[in-house]
Order: sequence, then structure tokens, then C-alpha cells
Amino acid sequence: MKIINLLKIAISAIRRNKLRSFLTMLGIVIGVGAVITMLAIGQGSNESIKSSIASMGTNLINVMPASRNRGGVQQGRTSSQTLKEKDVAYLSKNCTMVTAISPEMNTSGQVVSGSNNWPTSINGGNEEYITIKKYEISSGRFYTAKEIKTAAKVCVLGQTIVDNIFPDGTDPIGQTVRFEKIPFKVIGVFKEKGDNTFGDDQDDVILAPYSTIMKRITRETYLRAIVFSAKSEDKITETSAEIEELLRSSHGLKDAEDNDFEIRTQEELISNFGSISELLVVLLGSISAISLLVGGIGIMNIMYVSVTERTREIGLRLAIGGKGKDILWQFLIEAMLLSVFGGIIGVLLGYLASFIVEHVMNWPVLITESSVVMSFMVCTFIGVFFGWYPARKASALDPIVALRHE
Repeated sequence: MKIINLLKIAISAIRRNKLRSFLTMLGIVIGVGAVITMLAIGQGSNESIKSSIASMGTNLINVMPASRNRGGVQQGRTSSQTLKEKDVAYLSKNCTMVTAISPEMNTSGQVVSGSNNWPTSINGGNEEYITIKKYEISSGRFYTAKEIKTAAKVCVLGQTIVDNIFPDGTDPIGQTVRFEKIPFKVIGVFKEKGDNTFGDDQDDVILAPYSTIMKRITRETYLRAIVFSAKSEDKITETSAEIEELLRSSHGLKDAEDNDFEIRTQEELISNFGSISELLVVLLGSISAISLLVGGIGIMNIMYVSVTERTREIGLRLAIGGKGKDILWQFLIEAMLLSVFGGIIGVLLGYLASFIVEHVMNWPVLITESSVVMSFMVCTFIGVFFGWYPARKASALDPIVALRHE
């Protein structure tokens, strides 16, 4: 029999039992839709995390004190006093692969203006800190090198701080706010950055000269961190190696001694979170693929029923000269059509579900061509795989036995 005739017979059989055919396809429809939606959510989250980290600067390098172990007890990084201002001066003079370098200080507390207050954190750096951390000024200005040298009590506010301590819309520029009882003059306001992927409010921050925080708030003589902006993203590894070598020299560490500092790059962060999110994509895809398997089993069951119901028809075709392979292809094509039609509807369902997740639930979603093609190919394979055995059984029927079937 020609393939066209086999297609016509298969389509006719599907149309004769519309409800049963739809219920047969339903498992495939749900399976394909679920696979596309779950992969879109997983891949969307993956890209969102990478984008969020990259927005902080892909050439950003952080140097932090190594955690100390005293008497078998880990003391944590905050108790380490290995990073000093002299390290910043030494690195600034000798490091050739960075465009900017800044000490970093931070602490948390309550910011107060009049009767309004807000719990937040205050971060400090030098005049290059704003470039390294990719902050932008929306009004006012950033502090100067002279203000850093004199430990001036000036600060720049994030928009969340402004909204909460100046709720009446007062222009914050020139106003005085208090942090841990220390008065600060507001000289600038940052542009909004919004929440990052981890849910942290990037606008809930105050920036002040690091020297002001060290001398007037924490009263510490050591730094919490040193941050760098590398000249090239392609040479992050080489830049980190240069920083390590210079810091070891600055700290007078011998070859056998471990580093008393840790170097972190955005590449490492992207790689770590990328591995986690990729695992999430695989997990979500695997779970949703189970419904495709269930749909395939549904096709096989219905095809068994179809073979039983049409046994006399099969016997008649075999008796008048039909070949076993024709019967095999007839039922196989029918199973494939159910799978393909279910796959098409499932793809549309996947797009619709992804649209709802993105615009109603506000989750990051990314549908890739590969996920759609893969889902469609899998559902077609399932149609062939689960349709073959019933089709093979139909083609192997004895014509005489089939004609006598009641």
C-alpha cells in the first residue's frame, strides 16, 4: 500500500474515535507542555542569575581576609586583620593588570532622619569604588579624595533609603542623617538598581568614605576587603595570580605558608551558580519528562484496544492480499500521528504556560529552540516506540483466525 493511503486510513481511524484519540493525545500534550515550561523556567533562572552577577561587573575581583582557626574554633573572616591600608597602596603602585582598586568597609545599623528611621548597611570605599561596583549618581555628587583623607562625614544614599527616611518627598541633598549617632551630610543619591536575582535590594545601601567608617564607626585599623576592576575579562585568572603574588610579598609570606587572604572573582560565582541552575534545569526536565512516558504508555494501551476492535478488518485485508508490513505501517503511522498532533498542541501549551508564568507570576523564563525541538523529537520517538509493539502484533495475526474473531 502506498504511504498516502496508509495516512488516509490512519487519519480516518483517528477521526472515527475523536474523544478517544484526544484522550490518548492528552498525555503527550501535557508532557510536551510540561517539558517546555519547566525547561523555560530553569533556563530563565539560569540566565537571570548570570545576568545579575554580570551586572555587578564580570571583571570584578574581591580580596577578603582568610578565616582564622584559633584553638580548633573557626573565628570567621570578620575577626581577621590581615588586610591593611598599606596593602592597597602597595597593590595600587605595583599591580599592572587592574584599572581601579579600592579598600572596602561595611557595617550595619540604623539610619535616622527626624522621626524616620530604617535598618540598613553602610559601605565604604575610595573615590574609585563607585566605578568598580557600577553605581551611578542620579543627583548630587560622589565624595572626593580630600573627603576620604579627612574622614569627612558625608554619604550617598540608595533610593530605598531615600524613600524610607524622606517619605514626604524632601530633597535629601544637603540634609543630615544619623548612622549609629554619627551625623552624615547627604551629598548624593544613586540611580535605582532594583533587586538582584538573590532577592537583595541593591538600593538599600549607604556609601561613605571608608576612612570615615573605620575611624568614626567601627574604629578598626584593618579592612574588610579590597576590590579591584581588572583591565580585561579575558585575563581574570592572570590578574588574580598577580594580585596573589603581590599580596604574599606585602604580607611577607614564605613559600611554605598558606595565604592569609582569599581571592574571589565573578567568574567563579557565575560558574558555581551556573552549575546549580543547570542541575535545576536537568531536574525539572527529568520530572516533566515522566508525563511524556505516561503519555506513551497511554498510546500503547489505546493501540492495543484498537487492534482488538479491528481484528476482523485486519483479517480481511490480509485475506485479500494485504501484507503484514502494510498492517504494521498502518498502525505505526496512526500511533505517530497521535504523537505528532499531541506534540504540536503540547508546544502551543508550553508557550502559553511559559507566557503566564512570566507575565502573571513574574518569574524569569527563557524558551529555547533546542527545548522545543527536543520535546517534539522525543514525543515522535515515543509514538514509534510505544506504537510499534501493538502494530507488530496486528501485522502478525493469522487471517483465518482474525476473520473468525467476534
